[in-house]
Amino acid sequence: MATPSAPASAVWTKASLTLKRELGDDAFGSWLAQAALRSQSDGGLCLVTPTGIARDWIRRYAWRRIGELWAANDPEGRVLNLKSRVEFEAQGGGLGGTPEPVALSIEAVDPVSSDAAIPFPAKAIKAGGLQERFTFETFVPGPANEFAHAVARRVASWADGHFNPVIFHGPYGFGKTHLLNALAWEAMRTAPDRKVVYLTAERFLSSFVRALMERQTAAFKEELRSADLLLIDDVHFIGGKHSTEEELFHTLAALMEDGRRVVFSADRPPSALLEIDARLRSHLSAGLVCGIEPADRALRLGILERKLQVLGRQQGFVGATLRPEVLQFLADRFTDSVRELEGALNTLVVRAGAGVGALSLDQAQCMLRPHLRGGERRVTVDDIQKAAAEHFGLKQADLISECRARAIARPRQAAMWLAKQLTTRSLPDIGRRFGGRDHTTVLHAVRRIDELRAKDPQLARDLETLVRKLRG
Repeated sequence: MATPSAPASAVWTKASLTLKRELGDDAFGSWLAQAALRSQSDGGLCLVTPTGIARDWIRRYAWRRIGELWAANDPEGRVLNLKSRVEFEAQGGGLGGTPEPVALSIEAVDPVSSDAAIPFPAKAIKAGGLQERFTFETFVPGPANEFAHAVARRVASWADGHFNPVIFHGPYGFGKTHLLNALAWEAMRTAPDRKVVYLTAERFLSSFVRALMERQTAAFKEELRSADLLLIDDVHFIGGKHSTEEELFHTLAALMEDGRRVVFSADRPPSALLEIDARLRSHLSAGLVCGIEPADRALRLGILERKLQVLGRQQGFVGATLRPEVLQFLADRFTDSVRELEGALNTLVVRAGAGVGALSLDQAQCMLRPHLRGGERRVTVDDIQKAAAEHFGLKQADLISECRARAIARPRQAAMWLAKQLTTRSLPDIGRRFGGRDHTTVLHAVRRIDELRAKDPQLARDLETLVRKLRG
């Protein structure tokens, strides 16, 4: 089997470096490391894999990218084919021995070619979890996250006087992963020559375990401790895994001693991470701790509007909008997680397409009905009446009475509004459960509360509190 000319080998080596950086060690090692560039009997070039399975994986997941890199780096514009070893030999490729893989050392991964067709000349590994859609441009700041957002911006700018480490904390779906991704992308864009490493805690754990098994702990440590900025998402995941905690503690200490930057995220503040080793917990607590609060209504509406613009462009219809009542329903219904909020919007856009802007509130609720109850207890009108009466210092009987005093009428309207938002009951059904009132009365109450809460911060807070209480 003839070996191709040196320039072709150099092109493939260059492409391989980029592929390993983008795919990660696991995927590259499993599917591409054993592939070799060979000359065909007709003079053409072929990438030969040891098995048909490897060929099929490359064709499905990497071939388009390989074609892009090959075209960008081959000045002669030669065509590259893909075959398994059996195919290659059957078509007269020869039996010149087992194809030799391109050798890629850890040190060879760090230099980044200016010809590489990737968004930033970055050293962070895409397969480690970085997502291109999570940037500062797509992050919507608001009172709930503005401090964390400002800190992330400052760290990403490589400004002097930084605190170390920085830890962002908040429950699932509050935007921590988005913020860490945005920080990583911006840091790489601002300083392309610096090394940025982003890992989830789960990947940190699995990589460390693999390094132990393969006796490559020295290379593992060097890869992390040579980072100018290390970001680890969901650090609470390593709690109770003592050897991994020990390694992370020493990595953190080494980076901080060298003045390098470290950023973590967790579902709780460091002081509450009781499952983590006390020494590591102490180091985390000594840095800058930034809490991310639940998104308020205004922030949720902003997120929906930004997401709708992005989805509209992706789906091919510019200027996508939703009716105000549908936007308000989504913002009021999905209060616990931004991911759930965006997921509901995704459902509407995919199902309605360009007609999403014409959806009525009833149509939107119907489309989302299969997803509304997932993972939470069912809220009933009776639950709402009891919670509202307790919150406003009334009796449940007051809400269904004929009394029209303002002290009772306003809480009653709020309870009707909650019933419309948190249940799938129709307006006539809600009216019957509030003392046999007509559906027009319920509609008036819903519209009146929508109008008032935009002007009355206290009413908005009351409604927010009741929604969270009712949804557990």
